[in-house]
Amino acid sequence: MTALGDPPVAFHFSVTFLGDDPAVPDMAFQEVSGLDSGFDTETVVEGGENRFVHQLPKPAKHDPLRLRRALTTQASGLVRWCKATLETDLAQPIKPKDLVVSLLDQNGAPVASWSVGRAYPVKWSMGGFDAMKNELAVETVELAYATLKRTL
Repeated sequence: MTALGDPPVAFHFSVTFLGDDPAVPDMAFQEVSGLDSGFDTETVVEGGENRFVHQLPKPAKHDPLRLRRALTTQASGLVRWCKATLETDLAQPIKPKDLVVSLLDQNGAPVASWSVGRAYPVKWSMGGFDAMKNELAVETVELAYATLKRTL
C-alpha cells in the first residue's frame, strides 16, 4: 500500500477476467479507460411550489470500458470471446464475463481495484496502419457492463 503522501502511478495496472481458462493467458493491456459511472437526473416541478424543483436520479449509467493492447493471435481468450460475440450476428447468446481492474503499487500489490460485472464486447476495432510509422498494431475492445464497484 502506498503512503498517504505517495500517490500511485497510472501505468502499473492489471486486468483479470474471472472464470477464464488459465491455460491460455492473455497479454497485458496498454491502456484501460471508461471506469466511469454516474446518474442523470430528471427535473420534476412540484405543483404550487415555485421556490425549487426536484432533481430525481435516473438509473446509473456507465461509459463503455475500453481495453487497448497490441494485436494478438486467435489463441487469446479475449479474441475468441469477441469473435463469438461480435461475429455471429447474435446467433448465439451473449456470454457476459466479470472482470477486475487493479491499480498496482511498485511491488505489484493492488492499491485500488474496480469490479466490473456482466461485461460483454460491443465494439472491437483495429488501429490504423501507416507504413511511415514504427508502431505496434493496436486493437481496442469496448465492453458494455451492468455494474461497476470500487472494491479497494
